[in-house]
Amino acid sequence: MDTSYPREDYLPTPSHKREPSPTVLAVGASPTPRDHLVWSIFNTIYMNFCCLGFVALAFSVKARDRKVAGDVEAARRFSSKARCYNTLATAGSVVLPLLLAALLITGVLHLSKLAQESVSFFTYQFSGSDDEDK
Repeated sequence: MDTSYPREDYLPTPSHKREPSPTVLAVGASPTPRDHLVWSIFNTIYMNFCCLGFVALAFSVKARDRKVAGDVEAARRFSSKARCYNTLATAGSVVLPLLLAALLITGVLHLSKLAQESVSFFTYQFSGSDDEDK
């Protein structure tokens, strides 16, 4: 009989009991602010509505510099401004074309209705019982 490897009946059974892990809460430690740099770069390159993407990029770079320097409060302020400008740039770049498309569609519908009414006005058939023909 070959016993060079452990057989199944000799393997120890795994314990399903888990030791409770201690929970550590950091009181007073706030997370580092996000710099929104990727969002700012995207808005600068693709959706630069009224140059708001470029302004957001500038504040994102400032937020990253302040975070690296250790000034968390200034980084938080710059991050908040970058988020606001990014939101405005994204909303302006998405809402404005949708609004223009809606205006274009309603204008085309109105003009088609007006054209149908004018065609029906100019194709009006006068009856043959007019008094001027006598």
